[in-house]
Amino acid sequence: MVEKVKLSGVHKAFGSKVILDGVDFEVAKGESLVIIGGSGTGKSVTIKCIQGILTPEQGSILVDGKEVTEMRERDLEIIRSQMGVLFQGAALFDSLKVWENVSFGLIEGKKIPRKQAREEAIKVLGMVGLTPDVADLSPAELSGGMQKRVGLARAIATRPEIIFFDEPTTGLDPIMADVINDLIVKCVKQIGATAITITHDMASARKIADKIAMLYKGKIIWCGTVEEMDKTDNPYVQQFIHGKADGPITDELKG
Repeated sequence: MVEKVKLSGVHKAFGSKVILDGVDFEVAKGESLVIIGGSGTGKSVTIKCIQGILTPEQGSILVDGKEVTEMRERDLEIIRSQMGVLFQGAALFDSLKVWENVSFGLIEGKKIPRKQAREEAIKVLGMVGLTPDVADLSPAELSGGMQKRVGLARAIATRPEIIFFDEPTTGLDPIMADVINDLIVKCVKQIGATAITITHDMASARKIADKIAMLYKGKIIWCGTVEEMDKTDNPYVQQFIHGKADGPITDELKG
């Protein structure tokens, strides 16, 4: 297995509030890892540490064998240029047309001429099932599902080696969520990227993941395939994936 991303003993706190308390996991090149867990368990903080946006107090984060926690800003920018992100809620720029949103990384990051970037944006929009006439619309003219597709197109436009998906199906109806999940699987495979997704949507996790990891109280408490997840007797995983009110998570919240 060729490791693309590896975290070892990662700790991150904000003041006295400990968010990550020794996170360990690895993602192979071309693999899709989904991190599940409740709100406030540190899923977003984990991603920001991998991107070098946040620096952990302790631990190691390797991307392609290089230590992210010790990098200077210039080296971090190079690493980040190999990453794509589908933000929660798509997070499109309202003042830019759809094609300008999609090609933002090509124009700003790779300095590709606007005419060429527009042609590339239309190609990528086709990959997510959108027609060329969408390119000149503004984000406000799009439905929520279309905005999410444009966000996905922007995430893959630079052909990144690693893509982060932040709650990719939030706010979508079940049918559109399933369409987005299918597109994520297709696009990630098409460009050969490594994917790290954070979500609490188990239908999404099941469809996207090669491997699922559960983050709880700042630690990865379980990791395995979807098949292994369904068979595990870990009470925390079982409570979370079935959305049960009763279980160890609720008991600890009560305590």
